[in-house]
Amino acid sequence: MLRRRAARGRLSATSPSTSRQRLNDPVRRLGCAGPEAASSNSAAALRLATFNVENLFARWKFREGVEPAEANKSGWKVDQTRFHELSVDEKALTGMAIRELEADVLALQEVESVDTLKHFRAGALGGRKAYPFVAGIDGNDPRLIDVAVLSKLPITRMRSHQHLLDPETRTSTLFSRDCLEVDVELPEGSSLTLFVNHFKSMVGGRDKTHSKRVRQAQAVRELITARFGSDPGEHPFAILGDFNDYLEEDEQGTTSLAELVGWEAVENVVERLPEEERWTHFWSKGRAYRQLDYLLLSRSLAEANPRIPEIMRKGMPLRAERYQGERFVGVGRDNPKASDHCPVIMDLASSA
Repeated sequence: MLRRRAARGRLSATSPSTSRQRLNDPVRRLGCAGPEAASSNSAAALRLATFNVENLFARWKFREGVEPAEANKSGWKVDQTRFHELSVDEKALTGMAIRELEADVLALQEVESVDTLKHFRAGALGGRKAYPFVAGIDGNDPRLIDVAVLSKLPITRMRSHQHLLDPETRTSTLFSRDCLEVDVELPEGSSLTLFVNHFKSMVGGRDKTHSKRVRQAQAVRELITARFGSDPGEHPFAILGDFNDYLEEDEQGTTSLAELVGWEAVENVVERLPEEERWTHFWSKGRAYRQLDYLLLSRSLAEANPRIPEIMRKGMPLRAERYQGERFVGVGRDNPKASDHCPVIMDLASSA
């Protein structure tokens, strides 16, 4: 029988007295992009980040080339024909990267479950004291990879949109994982709303998978407009995660993200960096450095926070040769690595 977890949502909490302290520690920039970031990011009320942690599973991950839908059609067995055993060294490097980010609120992609994330938090991040609040809901991906949030600040509201049907089929779900909507209470008492996403991958071809991502991006816009009204850009929110596409047109096709990233209600803060510094992923087969990971701030939030974002690359494998900066001890040519994606970080001094 196919193994599948019962859908569940979790909010973990600690005492308000410890979690509501203003977080004004100086920002440390280690292995990050953005030459102006050190001077312009001297202090912040909130450090927000997104990170695809690449297969944060309890034990197993699918082998390359295994189509999840086919693998699950008649059920599967956890054996060497379908799976690799995960590297303890890689997850140690992932933990090292997250600790060095020092994010107050961290959106994650490719997390197996809340239980797995809590186990990882205990073993690699310093436990509940480091991140008292955890949010996640089992999503749609048959490989059991979900989106989640770790937070030092109270999570007061969480909503899943995984149930939405794809308007193209009306029988299958729209979001490949979920669009997880999370409200975080800020130190001054206001809230910041996150929309955490992990869009459909380009496996099978950028052009062939394009339309699904377009519909996912359109749905995110519609959800935000439904939440905040006709001028959503006036409200404090962020859309963040692995969008699995880049903005440039090439021989593989056009971007699926134009209507979301170019929406007047948001700003892609990574574009504040020089063009050559915007990449968050290296595709070794095509020798391509691209931005697949995004942090879109609402218009009012972006205007109130003109700082330069950061992209940490210390956990990237050595094959990503464009990055010549410091790396974590133990990072290899291909493996081990912290992830195949780079975290994107933004310091917010104001909630607008």
